Amino acid sequence: MNRHRTGLVLTLFIILAALTTGIPATAASAPAPVVDALDRAAHPLRTVEPRGDTADLRPLGRMVGAARVVGLGEATHGSHDFFALKDRVFRHLVEDEGFRTFALEAPWSTGLRLDAYVRYGKGDPRRIMREEFQRDYLWWNNTDYLRLVEWMRAYNIRHPEDPVRFIGDDIAWSGPELYDAVEDYAADAHPELGTRLAELYRGLRPTVRTGAYIERYLALPYAERKERAAHTGEALRLLRRTDPGAHRAAHDWAVQQATVIDQTARQYAFDVEDPAQIAAAMRYRDGAMAANVVWWQRHTGTKVLLSAHNNHVGYVPEEPAQNPKVQGAFLRESLGAGYVSIGLTFDHGSFNATGWDDDTIRRWTLGPAGPDGNERTLDRVRYRDYMLDIRSVGPPARDWLRRARPTRSIGTAYPDGPHDIALARSHDVLIHLHRVEAARLRNG
Repeated sequence: MNRHRTGLVLTLFIILAALTTGIPATAASAPAPVVDALDRAAHPLRTVEPRGDTADLRPLGRMVGAARVVGLGEATHGSHDFFALKDRVFRHLVEDEGFRTFALEAPWSTGLRLDAYVRYGKGDPRRIMREEFQRDYLWWNNTDYLRLVEWMRAYNIRHPEDPVRFIGDDIAWSGPELYDAVEDYAADAHPELGTRLAELYRGLRPTVRTGAYIERYLALPYAERKERAAHTGEALRLLRRTDPGAHRAAHDWAVQQATVIDQTARQYAFDVEDPAQIAAAMRYRDGAMAANVVWWQRHTGTKVLLSAHNNHVGYVPEEPAQNPKVQGAFLRESLGAGYVSIGLTFDHGSFNATGWDDDTIRRWTLGPAGPDGNERTLDRVRYRDYMLDIRSVGPPARDWLRRARPTRSIGTAYPDGPHDIALARSHDVLIHLHRVEAARLRNG
């Protein structure tokens, strides 16, 4: 997750950071002709707030085109403006472009609970967010995402025949809902398998909430974590071998739940003493997240807006030695032009993050970007906030966008970066914001 605190992955990154070093290359500030070319290609963004007319987002719809999955990034995990913009963009894509699913960098089982709320009004979204968005995911328990979820529910009340959906694609935790789905299917369709699944899943089914479960899993010896993955893999193999008969949809759903259970176990089954396995764990997680999004899109037929960090929706990892292949690259492999990546940048502002030495959440503030950074040039464009189709930018900005230079990319702990990033190699579309402010986290 590259500083994006997800259970074992944070531990892996800290170890890798101690083993590798890298200093971003500097580059001369862009000349005026580059800024002029960016000016000609930029489309102004009226606001990030999800209210009022969205005519200014129509160019974004054209940039997205016929994509079935659109990754919308963020340069921090803790800024209101990024979260609010995702809300606004999703509403526009739903109402004008036929999108029906919002996917979040959160556990698959968390997504099931929120999907049950937005579709059927089941549960209290405040309670669901409080219970699910813990430890690694506490950043999502904010007022902006609560507003988005409540809008999705209101939309479905008005359009019950064509609902919007919510999924999580991440794997640091698999809630009891997944075990229920697998075991209920087996009991109904393959009773002979039920006893064996219960044996393989013994001790794995969560009896505590997300944060405590992750802490306890991390404390297990490596050999036990590896054994658990062997058990979940066997359960998945047995389920896949069963005959779906006339119940193909139910079979596919149960197999997917068993797949995510296995993904969680395998995420924790890498040896943190082996640098090669650390990098492999990073790659595994991004591949699993991409696979979950692709499965959802193909089985529901809905167009998906995927929310994650820039480093996950993009094509090129910030630190290839530490995270060899990222989710956006996996999605492009699976979907081709059916996937579009949108990166977000900002010049200055604030965000929530912990320090590296403790878990205390603080509000951090950054001034304008340095003279050699991508953001310094991007902020010279005539619009305060704007959208840019990187694929159609003319020279000399086209070449400028393909060169790597320092770029802000901040996870859940700070200080972090800047990282050497070539925007045109990482994304198809760019949204630049002049200023951002820290999101408001919910305490309950």
